[in-house]
Amino acid sequence: MSHESPTSRDPAASSRRLFLGAAAGSVWTGMQFTEAEGMGQTAPAAAAEQAGAGTPANPRLFSFIGGDVGEWRVRSITAVTGESLPAAPRLKVVAGAAPALSGSTDTPAWVLQGVTSNERYVTRPEKEQLVAKQAAIGRPTATHAALIPIRKSAAWWTLTQDERRSLFEEQSHHIQIGLKYLPAIARRLHHCRDLETKEPFDFLTFFDYAEADEPAFNDMLAQLRAIKEWTFIDREVDIRLVRDR
Repeated sequence: MSHESPTSRDPAASSRRLFLGAAAGSVWTGMQFTEAEGMGQTAPAAAAEQAGAGTPANPRLFSFIGGDVGEWRVRSITAVTGESLPAAPRLKVVAGAAPALSGSTDTPAWVLQGVTSNERYVTRPEKEQLVAKQAAIGRPTATHAALIPIRKSAAWWTLTQDERRSLFEEQSHHIQIGLKYLPAIARRLHHCRDLETKEPFDFLTFFDYAEADEPAFNDMLAQLRAIKEWTFIDREVDIRLVRDR
């Protein structure tokens, strides 16, 4: 779940902000792959038109809306570390900004947003391994899913890039753990700190998999939550989902 924002931020401010995987390409950083590292899931620009007339669409932006409508039924919302999220019966995943809610009676319980990004902590050999094994989000057989938002502590953000890389892989073996579960488990990492808006989490990782692979997914999470990198996470919520047949 490697998750680093390219912009420098004040640690104290970060600690006041209310995400598992490797990221925008594909590196399991903090339980997610860095999405730009191999998975490269980008939304069609047309799907992001709902950002508003005259507003340039961001093809890397995704919104996760917990409410009464959506293609995913929420099975459970569990606080792993820190504060949880309000209950919601369904999850809607939108490529682009969340629809405007002005005048709507269907007010969601919560809206989480993040963007896919470039790889942050992956080496070239690691990227090649990930690209060779990973699968894309949205396979017909992937009827189960999980959305895992996390926030890392101020202590993590005070570290330098090389210190984070050392904690992420040399000391925690985040990528090697994730590789063992490919291609059965697919994931897409979203960075929240890259947005201009103040978001409650630093990273959102969306995973999908077949029902039979849920035990393997749980095993992967248990391993990742035991690594040294995970000691820097001060808020994590585990949202389990199932797609209606």
